[in-house]
Amino acid sequence: MATKGKILVLVSSGHGLPLKDGKVYAGAGYYLNELTVPVRALMKEGYEITFANPKGNTPQLDVHSAVADFFGGDEAKLQDYLKFRDSLTGLKNPSRISDVIASGLEQYDAVFVPGGHGPMIDLLDDPDAGVVMRHFHETAKPTAVLCHGPISLLSALPNSKEFVAALVAGDNDGARAKAQGWIYAGYKMTIFSTAEEQQREPLEIGGKVQFYPDFALQTAGGDVSVVAPWKSYVLQDRELISGQNPFSDEAVLNLLLPALNAKKK
Repeated sequence: MATKGKILVLVSSGHGLPLKDGKVYAGAGYYLNELTVPVRALMKEGYEITFANPKGNTPQLDVHSAVADFFGGDEAKLQDYLKFRDSLTGLKNPSRISDVIASGLEQYDAVFVPGGHGPMIDLLDDPDAGVVMRHFHETAKPTAVLCHGPISLLSALPNSKEFVAALVAGDNDGARAKAQGWIYAGYKMTIFSTAEEQQREPLEIGGKVQFYPDFALQTAGGDVSVVAPWKSYVLQDRELISGQNPFSDEAVLNLLLPALNAKKK
C-alpha cells in the first residue's frame, strides 16, 4: 500500500524531570492522548510514522495521562487508545534522532512533538532535535507541537544548553542575551501555561518546575499567548502549529492535516 507520506514524531528519552530543591518527577514522559490521538488520525490518513528520541530507548508514558478525563470521560475510549499505543512497535523501539538525521530529513513531510513533561527533560536543548527543527523551518514544512512539546523549539537556539542553564539559574537577563538568532523569534505560539503548571505541580509532579514553559518561550523571543486553563487553544504561524494543553489535541490535528495537504499541492 502506497503511503501518503512520512511524519517524524519526536519523544523524550528521559525518565525523570529535575525540579527545584533537588527533587525529581520520576513519572515524566509523554501524555497518552497527546501522542495517540494525532498519531492514530495521521495513520488513518495514510501517513507513515517514525518515532525518534535522543537515545533510541523506549519512552515513558506519564501515568497521570492514562485517565478517561483526556478522552472525553470515556473509559472505553481510554482503553482503546491504550491498546492502540501498545500496537505501536516504533514507539517501543524508536530511532535515535541522530540516525534519522543521517538517513535524510527530506523524506519527512512534517514533524510532531507531543507533550507531557518529557520534552522538558531533554528535547529542549538536544542538539539533534535542533537540527530537526531547523530543517523543518528552512523547508517550511509543518511543525506541530502540543502542550509541553513547544519547549522543543528552544533546541533550535544556537546555544540552547546555555540558554536553558541560565533559565534554571534564574538568570533571565542572561537567558535573553543567549537567545539571539532564534529562528522562531516573533512567531505567534502557545504552550502549557504557568496557571496550568501551577495547578499540576502539587497534584502531579510533587514539586516546582525549574522554570515555566510559557516564560521560557517568551524569554527566547516567542510571541506567546495562552487562554484560561484547560481550554483548547491552537495557533498557526507560518510552518508552526502549536497547542496549549492536552485538550488541544484534536485542534492541532485540524490545522496539521490541511497544512500537510497544502504542502503536497
